[in-house]
Amino acid sequence: MMAASSPQTIDIESLGLDQGALLLIRRALAALPAGAELRVRGQAPAWDVHLSAWCRQQGHALRFERTESGQAEACLTRGALAEGRWRGAQSTGHSRADAADTPAEDASPAWGLAARGAVVEAGSPSFAFGLHRRDELWAATAGELYRQGAAAQWDPETAIDWNSDFDLPPAVEAAVVQVMTYLIENENAALLVPARHLGQIHPHYREVLQLLALQCADEARHVEVFTRRATLRGHEPALSTAGGQASLRTLFEAPDFSVATFLLAVLGEGSFVNLLNFLHAHAPDPVTRQIARLTARDEARHVAFGMAHLEHRLAVQPDYQPRLRNAVEVRYDALAGTAGLNEEVFDALVLLAAGELTLPAIARGHEAVQQLKRDMAAGRRARLARLGFARAEAERLADLHTRNFM
Repeated sequence: MMAASSPQTIDIESLGLDQGALLLIRRALAALPAGAELRVRGQAPAWDVHLSAWCRQQGHALRFERTESGQAEACLTRGALAEGRWRGAQSTGHSRADAADTPAEDASPAWGLAARGAVVEAGSPSFAFGLHRRDELWAATAGELYRQGAAAQWDPETAIDWNSDFDLPPAVEAAVVQVMTYLIENENAALLVPARHLGQIHPHYREVLQLLALQCADEARHVEVFTRRATLRGHEPALSTAGGQASLRTLFEAPDFSVATFLLAVLGEGSFVNLLNFLHAHAPDPVTRQIARLTARDEARHVAFGMAHLEHRLAVQPDYQPRLRNAVEVRYDALAGTAGLNEEVFDALVLLAAGELTLPAIARGHEAVQQLKRDMAAGRRARLARLGFARAEAERLADLHTRNFM
């Protein structure tokens, strides 16, 4: 049994340095200032040779003496070089992040992949993270939203009753397939846009990193369930239009993280929550209804992060608002020559709300889709107003949002 015979003497007995004895020696030295002496006794084969090599490497002075019993005893003098791992080291701030203790304003490239709150040894490699300034990506609620999202994860295999017994008229089933096809391509964009920025975020802002990673997982799950529903009755996905693809491409061309978040989450996914709620209300079968309910819950959380981030950025940088306005206008001009929401998707939504191909039902379905569009516009206006846009400006920008909804 190893025991300390005095505060400055340890006996490693027959435990070799390559068997764990170095842990005891390092811990004993760590409690001493530079220049202080530590005595080490041992009996393992060649322990003194191994200790000599280690001391040379670490910068400790070493001499050997003989005790009265004739046992070899090493006398280590802790060298100043032994503190080299801490000399010049950088603190990465506090590990927590809350209203009273936000992360650093600018995360140093030298902090690399270290945990927030760790001390980074001098000489560690630097990492060129593009998103390293707090106000370019932060949201005070990111940590709480991550915890909510982690707790709310659901398994497509068990959360949805894929074996539900239902039989839809061919036209209605075709409408479901077309809507699912449309949802898939939009969710592909909603996955890839944050993924494009994910690798550029300094891990010092771990809450945002974790939340966006979870958001990508959400979107991957949405793509899965929309695809499974589209093909549930043996159909292939339906039409994807040039206008729809052009609209989604503009999200990839957003110049920075905040603008991309604004266009995708605040405007696009906000409108998608309305659409998914519409599908939940008018779903012709239980599978579609379950899918709409679960995905809408996830999307609402994505919108909440987008709003929280933009509210933070505008609070510390009010002159950023014109860049958001310009982003909407530039996107509108870029899509001016496109058709927007394709007729097949519009007609499919009408038919789902109608439930059947009769004149009165189609009239009701058409009005339901018009109300959906009004609800989407009202939601965009409300979110823009929360971001500080004047009422008239919020209405104008809401109306300029892409006709493709996302």
